[in-house]
Amino acid sequence: MRRLQVVAPGSLHDPWCTTSETRTVPAGLEWIFLDKIDETNRNNLFLMDNTANPAPLGLCAFGMTTLLLSLHNSGLTALSSTILAMALLYGGVAQAIVGIMEWKKKNSFGMLTFGSFGFFWISFATLLILPALGVAKAPGAPELAAFLAIWGIFAFGLFICTLKMHRLLQVTLAAVVLLVVLLVAAQLTGSATIGLLGGIVGIIAGALALYMGMGQVINEVHGSRVLPV
Repeated sequence: MRRLQVVAPGSLHDPWCTTSETRTVPAGLEWIFLDKIDETNRNNLFLMDNTANPAPLGLCAFGMTTLLLSLHNSGLTALSSTILAMALLYGGVAQAIVGIMEWKKKNSFGMLTFGSFGFFWISFATLLILPALGVAKAPGAPELAAFLAIWGIFAFGLFICTLKMHRLLQVTLAAVVLLVVLLVAAQLTGSATIGLLGGIVGIIAGALALYMGMGQVINEVHGSRVLPV
């Protein structure tokens, strides 16, 4: 049986080097070395990731941004700079960062979900900003419906993935798919009622995502299952 030697973060001596070479390991990471290893093969180096769980940030970013936009779709607020700023920075940049962090943790579903939705929000904000700057023509109802429909297909694929996951995530993705269907229908029909329904479903989807994100952190801080997530 091979023996594992764990070297703590900080300055360390690499046992693979024949010379006195010192390396620095970033905080939160540990290097694991296997003895009886080919010293010339540096692909045998593994990193243990002890960093924080990025999913709560991604869930809260998606949930809060969806809530804010859905308040507008429900007719309660105007489409103002508050929505654009939230879409660009929190829903967009923050989720994209979470996607990268999930990639680091070898979580393909998290990487795809948060990374894609992060750039969805950036794309959505860009659709509104470019016409205002006179750079491009504002999309009409058919173009916006096509944009949303493509993202709806993507969301449906994610929903299929959640059938192997916990029930709350299934319900959240199902609500997202229904939200997109209603928004596409509202664009194609011009129906204010369908748009209102889309806003209501969006509030539900955003609230569920926010609940999951905060629930994970609350449970972690308390060290017990305070909220079922």
